[in-house]
Amino acid sequence: MKIQALFTPLALRRPWRSASSLVVLAGLFSAGAAQAQAVAVNQVGYLPNAAKWAALPGAAGDEFRLVRVGGGEVALRGRLGPAQTWAPAGQAVRLADFSALTEPGEYELRADGVPASPRIRVAADAYAALTAASLKAFYFNRASTALDARHAGRWARPAGHPDTEVLVHASAASAKRPEGTRISSPKGWYDAGDYNKYIVNSGITVYTLLSAWEQFPELFKALTLDIPESAENSKDLPDVLDEVLWNLEWMLTMQDPADGGVYHKLTNKGFDGNQMPHQTRGERYVVQKSTAATLDFAAVMAHASRVFAPFEAQRPGLSARMQQAARDAWRWAQANPKAVYRQPADIKTGEYGDAKLDDEFAWAAAELYITTGEASYREALALEKQPIGVPSWSDVGGLAWMSLAQNRGKLPKADAHLVARRVRGFGAELAATWRASAYRLTMEAPADFVWGSNAQALNQALMLIQAYRLSQERAQLDAAQSVLDYVLGRNPLGMSYVTGIGQRTPMHPHHRPSGADGVEPPVPGFIVGGPNPGQQDQNGCPVRYASKLPALSYIDHDCSYAANEVAINWNAPLVYVSAALQALTPAGR
Repeated sequence: MKIQALFTPLALRRPWRSASSLVVLAGLFSAGAAQAQAVAVNQVGYLPNAAKWAALPGAAGDEFRLVRVGGGEVALRGRLGPAQTWAPAGQAVRLADFSALTEPGEYELRADGVPASPRIRVAADAYAALTAASLKAFYFNRASTALDARHAGRWARPAGHPDTEVLVHASAASAKRPEGTRISSPKGWYDAGDYNKYIVNSGITVYTLLSAWEQFPELFKALTLDIPESAENSKDLPDVLDEVLWNLEWMLTMQDPADGGVYHKLTNKGFDGNQMPHQTRGERYVVQKSTAATLDFAAVMAHASRVFAPFEAQRPGLSARMQQAARDAWRWAQANPKAVYRQPADIKTGEYGDAKLDDEFAWAAAELYITTGEASYREALALEKQPIGVPSWSDVGGLAWMSLAQNRGKLPKADAHLVARRVRGFGAELAATWRASAYRLTMEAPADFVWGSNAQALNQALMLIQAYRLSQERAQLDAAQSVLDYVLGRNPLGMSYVTGIGQRTPMHPHHRPSGADGVEPPVPGFIVGGPNPGQQDQNGCPVRYASKLPALSYIDHDCSYAANEVAINWNAPLVYVSAALQALTPAGR
């Protein structure tokens, strides 16, 4: 892909169809047209009975109207809220609440003093294509396999990184596996825009996707991704579990069978260049066992053993194998509680370093307790002392609360009450932030606009949804909806941050296959990291960031790993939130 400036004009892209045959809207407007889009809306659509908000400039007129596309009749009129400044963008904004519009169709929002909005779609299946595309993105990032044209379309590619002969790095050497030993560790997903595989980031990713299946099985049973397993195993596993299993099988190879410890990552010594996977030639290594990786592994395997237990006939022994792997990893972590990952001098790839391990111990203990019911894990969990927060790869404590809330029936009554109270309370805090926001968002604090800010937003929505499932308080669901709206276009830049999804989308993500495959549109279904005032990549980028203001600090350029990279742990909450809102939004308000 040629490196071009921000929002280079391109012809409307041909739609990409998901396996469910639902058309994904795709296109990109020129910079001038983008500036004219003063009305920011969710560019993918709204469910009929969802909360619906649009953001307009502070100078817009007082009244808004929703006009049906094609017919021109006014379907709804309303008054804009007062102009308020949203600090993350330094802009005055007026909000239009058009939640009362429930009739399926396509509309434009109009108000005096501003151009008409992008098209607004109201449909009962508003997020079906988004869920399919964001989940199929994982297939496009598979390692150790070719992507054929039947399943990958124009993004087909030869196999790369077989990883069947991976070297044990000096930092990972042991008596039974000395330095230079070759082991087999195929499959898994490329972690992000690079071609390496990391256990820590795989942990939260796999967990989130397994939780999506666990909480909304009917939705995922009906979802066909058109991946190789779809045809091969039509009566076997649902596609979401087939896709997750591709990574779980790799993770299992990263555990040393001699002691239960887990290697932190499988990597080159340095990042590959802008090449396709099959063109790379560097040696691959497993590097250092770490406590964080081992505990994340233990948590995920304990969780996965529960999820795959009902599929014993399809995968004999898999659930038991995963539970044993989780137990072995826990024992290693107990014996090595401070094995913090330290980047060896000759390894220059992603570190995923984490010296604070209380949250990993709590998460692993929670998952093992739920799976086994054994008191020793409950004691190690020390539930009353655990904080609750928005999860990320480096702070997984929120995942423990999420699993405990899902499995309250397996807990002592006092624990179940504590979990429900804490999760509902955290949801109420997030909803209060949403109510008070000039933009109706939970993204308010400077700390929210970090590297991967879009995932921070989506994980806030994930926790709101846990609270809503317990409390049925509509404000919590509506706040989660606002987060999805934000990443799909209701933001100050007026763009959907998901490749190929929406009317104005990233065209130059930091993603090696998208940059090296010679195909103009990037691989679809990936959410980019989003605004990041840290701008850690600015010195290496030939274009400047638009602004240092948190919500505007973004560039659509493949040089930008700090704002425009893709990553599996960012896509997973997009899958979850999209599916959850589709499944949970009531039939009537």
